[in-house]
Amino acid sequence: MNLFEHGGDINTFAEYCNCSPQEIIDLSSNINFITPSVDFSTVTLNSYPDYEALTQTLAHYYNVHSDELELFNGGSSAIFSLMRLFDHPTCTIYSPAYLEYKKAALTYDKKLNLINRFESMDTVVEENSLVIFVNPSTPDGKYYDLDVLMREWMAKSCTVVIDESFLEFCGGESVTKYLQTYDKLYVLKSQTKFYGCAGVRIGIILSSRNNITALKAKEPLWKISALDSHFLINALGDGKFRARSHALNDEAKTYLKTILEHSPLFEKVLNSDANFFLVRLASMSAKEFQEKLLPYRIMVRDCSNFDFLDERYVRIAVKSVEAMKPFEEILCSLT
Repeated sequence: MNLFEHGGDINTFAEYCNCSPQEIIDLSSNINFITPSVDFSTVTLNSYPDYEALTQTLAHYYNVHSDELELFNGGSSAIFSLMRLFDHPTCTIYSPAYLEYKKAALTYDKKLNLINRFESMDTVVEENSLVIFVNPSTPDGKYYDLDVLMREWMAKSCTVVIDESFLEFCGGESVTKYLQTYDKLYVLKSQTKFYGCAGVRIGIILSSRNNITALKAKEPLWKISALDSHFLINALGDGKFRARSHALNDEAKTYLKTILEHSPLFEKVLNSDANFFLVRLASMSAKEFQEKLLPYRIMVRDCSNFDFLDERYVRIAVKSVEAMKPFEEILCSLT
């Protein structure tokens, strides 16, 4: 059994360690360690969710019309719905990338064309291609200015999907500015990451009115719950949470980067604009590193199953400084 195939499976890990989930230090999950405070006592569970209120809130937040977005039961659900919608025989993915894109493309019988982001960003794509780009990227967290690539993709009439699930962590510019001028653009926003709500499943797709109409035609009527909707409406309106989240994440991220760069266990720490770091171990494999952390009940993400990465790459997520102090001590003991 591979306990480490995905980040954040804290319950399985705790069971393996014979401890409670609360005793685990989870550095594998790239979910914000700060969450908004939302009161659910006013939610009425015997009525259908009010999608209109949530849609209007999201439209205002992202500066689009309410008929230019569609709700999904999380980001993965949105990805599979898009792949089902597109009839392109080939899917071009700038990789490494979130692995659900490959899985969804293969599920709908698309051939994969993988472009190595680290070495071949200037690779020419074919006309009318289906192009996937995650920005900031995963598992390395790099933010890209996509203006040049967007112009190239637009000139070739490509269908473009940009996943901006981690954009709120870095404040980079969104490609939503192209929505009014390019009708073959789809922008995915997962609310799970920044709002620290893996248990609340909300993803959205922003696109042209016609594209959203076509997408809705193949979607079920009810996809998210009243609890999901209530949470996000309140979270999006909480400006104090966003300010506090950015401040505490910046502090914790600086602390983690210092830890990683000063440890001889790692030969490379990649710069990141998100809430996690991709590192390459100096000598041991990711699986060996995970095994060494097991007695201390610490989880990190083995990235060897990402395209163009070898067995020595690990992703380590930003958590509170207090939560990461034991990790610092253990790194020192392992050297």
